[in-house]
Amino acid sequence: MFLGDQLLAWLVLALGAAMFAGNLLAVVRPPEQPRDETHLERAPVGRSLVIAALGLIAAIWAIATLVA
Repeated sequence: MFLGDQLLAWLVLALGAAMFAGNLLAVVRPPEQPRDETHLERAPVGRSLVIAALGLIAAIWAIATLVA
């Protein structure tokens, strides 16, 4: 089996890390100018930080599962 018996933990780690990094970067470094009228100038800060925190929790949980 690809990546052994820990495939689910690796997938949760990848998804959690991507959620954390993507949402944190959207808050810290927004795009210089919106693409068109339908896109926001900045990401909603509260929602982005909550999703980033959930991604961090998922990534830490996955790392703990892989180490144990």
